[in-house]
Amino acid sequence: MNSELLEKLGLQEFDPAYFIIGLLIISIGLLVYIIIVNNQLKKMQKSYKKFMSGKDGKSLENVILRRFDQIDDLILRDKEMDDKIDEISENLLTVFQKIGIVKYDAFNEMGGKLSFTIALLDKENTGFVMNAMHSREGCYTYIKEIIKGESYITLGEEEKQAVDKAIDYDNFMS
Repeated sequence: MNSELLEKLGLQEFDPAYFIIGLLIISIGLLVYIIIVNNQLKKMQKSYKKFMSGKDGKSLENVILRRFDQIDDLILRDKEMDDKIDEISENLLTVFQKIGIVKYDAFNEMGGKLSFTIALLDKENTGFVMNAMHSREGCYTYIKEIIKGESYITLGEEEKQAVDKAIDYDNFMS
């Protein structure tokens, strides 16, 4: 089969059947592409209809504005919570966080270790040590101030042990 167009293009040696087959392959490829794009378009239209169903532009605007108000409220609450956390963290520096207890027999005639010493310290090892000595005549309680792990009043052996336990409380708990 001779074609003037093929002769002008210098392709008279090629069989037109190859061109037809090539065009058929390209047409099938384009048909598959159109089907894929059409399916994606249907999915997008379905999502769009679902998004817009029952809503007009004004009501959708109201929904968006309400969400912005909710976001502003959340930001305000977050700031308030941060302030409260800062306040709590500051307060934790002054509360008693460490404890040391030593039970002992104050007098040899008494049994059962009814006497005790308790040390309560804050984060900076400041607080007090309380010594309760139990005897047959009664119970005597003494308290001594502890500042940064030291006392200006001489501590008894059990009181020193209680203060040392309290200072090392972090290691004791782990």
